[in-house]
Amino acid sequence: MSSGTRVGGRDPGPADETGATGYRPLLFSIAYGMTGSVGDAEDIVQDAFLGMTRARQAGTVIADPKAYLATAVTRLGIDHLRSARVRRETYVGDWLPEPVVVPADGPGPAEHAELADSLSMAFLVLLESLSPVERAVFMLREVFGYGYPDVAKVIGKTEVNCRQIFARARQRIAAGGAAA
Repeated sequence: MSSGTRVGGRDPGPADETGATGYRPLLFSIAYGMTGSVGDAEDIVQDAFLGMTRARQAGTVIADPKAYLATAVTRLGIDHLRSARVRRETYVGDWLPEPVVVPADGPGPAEHAELADSLSMAFLVLLESLSPVERAVFMLREVFGYGYPDVAKVIGKTEVNCRQIFARARQRIAAGGAAA
């Protein structure tokens, strides 16, 4: 970590100056929903903040930090799921997501209830049956309520394509994860 000392699990710097760290619960939810791993989700969120800090240091003006960070986290999550390391990993038995442990001094029960409702263990197991892009589209649309134009911008595909991807993902989820 080259940009300073971690303070309370966060890096100080330009991201903090804009209040962007307030988006951390949303970003963690997106990353955790995609990876099913607390450690990987935290790494992805941290990488997104680091990327935003580097972009700002390079002179890039970021008009909407929330959109920038959500896009970065989603794309980093897709890249993570596509990586050779993840494909090489084999699980003995059924894959189960890593449980989220609630620290006593962390966010309140409301924030954790919101995460628990949208990212239950059973739901994450069903998401595992989706491709990385299907998972991203489904999460952004169904769980976080993004509109198709926003999903298309984040994913880098057309709005029509995102609608098709979402429909296929929803069918697969409704079928209990079996390929349609």
